[in-house]
Amino acid sequence: MSPVLAGGIAIALIAVGAFFAFTKANPFSDKYELNAVFESANNLGVNSPVRVAGIEVGKVKKVESMGDGSGLAKVTMEIEDRGLPIKRDARLKIRSRLFLEGNYFVDLQPGSPSAQELKSGGTIPPSQTAYPVQFGQVLTALQSDTREDLQVLFRELARGYSGTGPIGLNQLFRYQEPAYRNTALVNAALLGRERHDLSRLLDGQAKVFGALSKDERALADLVTDLNTTIGALASQDDNLRLTVPALRDVLKVGEPALASLDSSLPSIRAFARDALPGARTSSATLDAQIPFIRQARGLVSEQEARGLVRDLRPTIPALAQLNKNSTRTFEQTRALSSCQNKVLLPFSRTPIPDPAFADTHSGEPFFEESPRAFVGLAGESRQADANSAFFRVLAGTGPTTVFSTGETGELLFGQMPQAFVGTRPPKPPTNPPFRPDIPCETQQTPDLNTPTAPGDTTTRPAPPPPGGLPSLPDLLPKEAQENDVPIELIEQHLKDKAAGRPTIDPVEFSARGRRLQARRLGLRPLPGGRYERIKGRDR
Repeated sequence: MSPVLAGGIAIALIAVGAFFAFTKANPFSDKYELNAVFESANNLGVNSPVRVAGIEVGKVKKVESMGDGSGLAKVTMEIEDRGLPIKRDARLKIRSRLFLEGNYFVDLQPGSPSAQELKSGGTIPPSQTAYPVQFGQVLTALQSDTREDLQVLFRELARGYSGTGPIGLNQLFRYQEPAYRNTALVNAALLGRERHDLSRLLDGQAKVFGALSKDERALADLVTDLNTTIGALASQDDNLRLTVPALRDVLKVGEPALASLDSSLPSIRAFARDALPGARTSSATLDAQIPFIRQARGLVSEQEARGLVRDLRPTIPALAQLNKNSTRTFEQTRALSSCQNKVLLPFSRTPIPDPAFADTHSGEPFFEESPRAFVGLAGESRQADANSAFFRVLAGTGPTTVFSTGETGELLFGQMPQAFVGTRPPKPPTNPPFRPDIPCETQQTPDLNTPTAPGDTTTRPAPPPPGGLPSLPDLLPKEAQENDVPIELIEQHLKDKAAGRPTIDPVEFSARGRRLQARRLGLRPLPGGRYERIKGRDR
């Protein structure tokens, strides 16, 4: 190959590569083709741009007549990937880039997201296309009354642009950027946040416009009233001129308020969404409440609560005075309750310690120990006990004499086997101080854990009687000595009684009485005067 031929081939390849690089055309890819039928093509030419929201996404490849005598034109377009997808409800309109005439392009609206996607080669029907207004149609529409209105419009525009009007218009441009930005936010909000928000908005607007179109007379009156209102505002142009600066101040204050309102709208929207089921069911709730409201209304009638209030009105001052005087009573009641909770109850629930009987004593609290004395008092107050009309008391003896002074000053004494080892609690030297000036709730809880004091000096050992102390059989009752009760039975009886086992006192009962007691206690007699428990028998 000659150098000239090789150079020519290289130049051709570079030219073809540069063409595809700058045009971004890919000859090996399948372009998306879209057909649309228009009532008039309006001098739309090949390579005319196809735009979506002002951005070019394709070009017109062919414009041809339908050939069926309808005057319709078929336009074939190639759409780039950035213009896809295109839905079946897409709309197209031929627009001019100059005022009224010249430089036409196809304005494409791809359609709603919920519609089905249109495949390549699909056709948009004439019902979804539109063509621009021609200059001749504009002149036809400009009748005499319309021309007069346009003259008034241009005259007012001339007045507005005269004098300081251009300066105000120039100052207005400074607010265009935030105005456009806020308008973009409004338009984005109109698209909705959830599926079918925009379609529901359009359905609502269609219902509103349908309702307006049903009554044409009312719509005409509305236009007339608006014309009257605008005329009245125009007659007060001086006052309106003075209102504009105040409106600017209102906008300065209102913009933060609207921003705060905008920030609260999501919460309000969520509340409205949550409250919607309750609002839908409120009708049934109100229907159920109407009978109650009717009864409540009758309750406050003159014959019911209103009359009762009139009768009770004279007693209200006395009740108020009672409430006022009850304050002091409640103060004392509160102090008494606090004393009971902080002092009396802790004292009564504290176990009483007794080191001398630590092995056998359960350490019961005061509220359990103190009532036991009433049992003995109740027994002593009876005229007869369970067995006879005599009191049964314990008698003791021993070498120790105990002295005491009676209520009338007489000297009393008794005999005990041993002298007092000590006393708990010790006798205080003086009575505890009585302090009524200190609230009971702040006083210290009594401490029952007291030390042991020496024995009372009013006891002294007595000399043993001549011949020494008598033996235990000699101390038994006469009937026990006559019945010759073995001392072992008495000792066993005392042991069983101390252990809490059922037993029969061999000294207290006769032979017949012991048989009756054995039957009652479920015991069986054994040789030697003892008893055993019968199996299966409860006491």
